[in-house]
Amino acid sequence: MYKKILLLLVAFTSLLQAQTIIESTISYQGYDESQAYLGQAEYQVFLDNTNGVLDKPVFLIDGYDPTDTRDITEMYNLLNFNGTNLGDTLRDEGFDLVLLNFPIYTRTSDGLEIDGGSDYIQRNAMILVELINQINAQKVGNQPLVMIGPSMGGLIARYALRYMEQNSLNADTRLFISWDTPHLGANMPIEMQYFLNYTAEAQNDQGLRDLVNATLNSPASKEMLLDHYQPHIDSNSTYEQDPNVLLPIGFTNFRDAFQQELDAMGFPQNVRNVAIANGSSNGTGIGTPGMEVINHTFDLGNSVTAHVILHFTPNAGQTNEVTRVEVVYLGIIPVSTFVANAASFSFTDGLDSAPGGKYDLQSFTNAVGTNPTLQEFVDNLQQSDFCFIPTISALAIENETDWYATPDIGGTHNSPFVAWSINTSNEDHVTLNQENVAFALAEIRNGVVTTNENILNSTIKLLQNPVSDKITLLLNETDTKPVNIAVYSVNGQLLYKDTFIANEYKLEIPISLPTGIYHLKVIYGTGNLNTKLVISN
Repeated sequence: MYKKILLLLVAFTSLLQAQTIIESTISYQGYDESQAYLGQAEYQVFLDNTNGVLDKPVFLIDGYDPTDTRDITEMYNLLNFNGTNLGDTLRDEGFDLVLLNFPIYTRTSDGLEIDGGSDYIQRNAMILVELINQINAQKVGNQPLVMIGPSMGGLIARYALRYMEQNSLNADTRLFISWDTPHLGANMPIEMQYFLNYTAEAQNDQGLRDLVNATLNSPASKEMLLDHYQPHIDSNSTYEQDPNVLLPIGFTNFRDAFQQELDAMGFPQNVRNVAIANGSSNGTGIGTPGMEVINHTFDLGNSVTAHVILHFTPNAGQTNEVTRVEVVYLGIIPVSTFVANAASFSFTDGLDSAPGGKYDLQSFTNAVGTNPTLQEFVDNLQQSDFCFIPTISALAIENETDWYATPDIGGTHNSPFVAWSINTSNEDHVTLNQENVAFALAEIRNGVVTTNENILNSTIKLLQNPVSDKITLLLNETDTKPVNIAVYSVNGQLLYKDTFIANEYKLEIPISLPTGIYHLKVIYGTGNLNTKLVISN
């Protein structure tokens, strides 16, 4: 009898640790589709290394990935950090990882090939809804789920969790970690979009045409990109710019519709929402507005060359030439010239150099495969990095229109997140660092690390957590009452104690402690703050 039970457990464990196809049970009709369709994906469960039982599930939802260049193994590797892996750490502590990937698949209803990694965000969210239901039904015990959404995966997770709340479906989820997610949109340099589309169409480069369709013209891109080349193209051409459409504009009937739907839904209400942003916290941009990106001559063969000059989008209220391609024969005889301009709104400099999670065009080339023209382009870039996910977007700060503004989350800026981790410099998109790893671990382990929420009342707020060399407190009043600060080790040993008189609403307290997790206690008048404090140097 016991042997049979053991064999069943082994078989169940093996099943969980194999990749499994999953299909949604809720269909979705896209903006350009005549009917609703079910979505399909694959997932894999990595059981913990303690009891090997699915009892503490942590989901990792794949992000934007056209042509499925990132499989489940690569997703797991996204969690590598300083010679270790965040997933391994969690599994050693008894958590189970559930990885959801959106590969290319053939739709059973019509035989059409679907690129899941760039399909409609809503359809992929319906797949996640089904997976949440299945894992909750399979898990042992009553531990609620944790959801980690890197990049577009954060939009999928946000949409799915809120959809379940609005439709009386129990997600049984306690924590949502949004990881450099474009809650207010993403950026792909418009000058690059013009160049790719012009080369594909004017030069009849089928390889680049396929690339443009798979990436820029995919449903997910059209939903997320704040500026898309298509609405800028003259109606009588496949690549010439309409001179009357120079300001940033999303894809018609996609971008605005998606953002309006997302804003109307809001964030999950029964889940703790926290964020990791890879953009800078101090307004530092990437490069400078209007800077030259490339100035290079390409050999097209048969004595024909193409001189390409690209620039970042300009300063606020200005217009500049972002794309110029001059095709000549024998180096002197003009064949054709393509020029595209861009303007920036009066309230913000151009997106390309804004603070945010960076994207490297070399990485883009590696992701989409070998293309000689694109590879030569990347090899001659003067500026490879650009803003992909603006910091303001990753923090979902809707009341700020200047992409370069320093996020004052605890003050004038409103953010739906109750806790966050932001770097002081711009990092590559979805990069793990010492600070945000400590932040994520503390949230997953306990769900008690706070930044703009107070444990007992609203008198005191901790502005940022983790911290490095100072603690910043926000007080809802300023008078001569003392502010008593104490920091304890996890074992209860008093490590720091002092008293301050607050003369302003913001109180900054220098502190020097080794990297680790501590307990912070603050007494201010009748208010008390008791919370965990993460030090990350």
